[in-house]
Amino acid sequence: MRRSDLNTESSGLKGEHGQRAAVLRPSIGPASIARDHLNEAISLARAIGLCVEFAETVRLKFRRPATLFGTGKLAEFGRRISDLAVDIVIVDGQLTPVQQRNLEKFWQCKVLDRTGLILEIFGARAKTREGSLQVELASLSYQRSRLVRSWTHLERQRGGFGFLGGPGESQLESDRRHIDERIARIRQELETVIRTRSLHRSARKRVPYLVISLVGYTNAGKSTLFNRLTGAETVVEDKLFATLDPTLRGVTLPSGRRVIVSDTVGFVSDLPTHLVAAFRATLEEVREADIIVHVRDISHPECEAQKSDVHSVLEALGLGDRVNEGLIEVLNKIDAVEANARDLVAPVNGQHANGVAVSALTGEGCDALLCRLDERCALAWETVSFDIAHLDGRALAWLYRHGEIISRTDDDSVAHIRVRLDRANLARFRHLLSQAPT
Repeated sequence: MRRSDLNTESSGLKGEHGQRAAVLRPSIGPASIARDHLNEAISLARAIGLCVEFAETVRLKFRRPATLFGTGKLAEFGRRISDLAVDIVIVDGQLTPVQQRNLEKFWQCKVLDRTGLILEIFGARAKTREGSLQVELASLSYQRSRLVRSWTHLERQRGGFGFLGGPGESQLESDRRHIDERIARIRQELETVIRTRSLHRSARKRVPYLVISLVGYTNAGKSTLFNRLTGAETVVEDKLFATLDPTLRGVTLPSGRRVIVSDTVGFVSDLPTHLVAAFRATLEEVREADIIVHVRDISHPECEAQKSDVHSVLEALGLGDRVNEGLIEVLNKIDAVEANARDLVAPVNGQHANGVAVSALTGEGCDALLCRLDERCALAWETVSFDIAHLDGRALAWLYRHGEIISRTDDDSVAHIRVRLDRANLARFRHLLSQAPT
């Protein structure tokens, strides 16, 4: 959201689900950061069609273990929730199970914390079987942590007959057991998905195509850029987490080299660890990519903070070395930056030395981006020459399958081949030659 969108008043329109919401951002840190986080929380709520009736940053001296907020704020918000007929309260932070239960009892409405809200959005966005499984796994892990002793009538269920039977399992333990069983089944299904994706990646590696993965903060314009570069028609919406399932398409770079570009789920600040773990199958596409491109919304006031959040998620995926080496940065939405401020975001030596300024919406700068990708791909490949005997059909077939043949001349018994190979395949081919009988 832009700073012009800081107005937290409701438009008066009901959300598509007909639910009214309030958004509260508990804050102990600087007020400016809290306002920006509040804006993002409002966008998250609206992403699933909630109508935000009021939103507020709540300054806290400390977090109360039982209710998070003090008694005065509890009563004040309770009156506003009742007057505006609010159906659901979004607390933009992490609530303990006890805090969530107590707030729901006090305000007599549904309460969701940040993790619960993100899970709701993921559930609404998942379109494929894989996406649905990953969302369900994350949701069940979250629900398991929410199991608390909320009802006095749920005593231990008696086992056997009458007083002779020993104590059975409590409702709490029964619910936890059912959740654990479902989690185990989902993980088995996802392992199948992971194996299938691994096979697909192995198949792609048998052809000489590098994989370029687009990553970035949610709503940074990854899908718009993906469509611009590939000519695809993936769903593009001005909503957070509009893309959940990965999409891959081929692209021809200016040199004529073919690459595969993948569009992935967006990241967000304070993304819970178990959400990253649940989306392991999807995020494997990022881990296995040859080149990672970080798409940034350069017009966003918290662009630098979003960059740090994306780097944190990549490091959690074990990609800290790739971050340290320097990612290609796409400074997107340059069209939304005022003309007199463009020099501040231009990719010159300094803050954005690794960046390419583009507008995925208008196409401005996309040619320069393709050239930059071409340059990076060239660094990942080496051009070498080999003299291969015509009788060595295995080696010749391997080169044609894994490399980009630049030229070939033949004499009576030898093929003189000039070929471009990525470094991993070059090492494999040299090992293949060393194992060949002499």
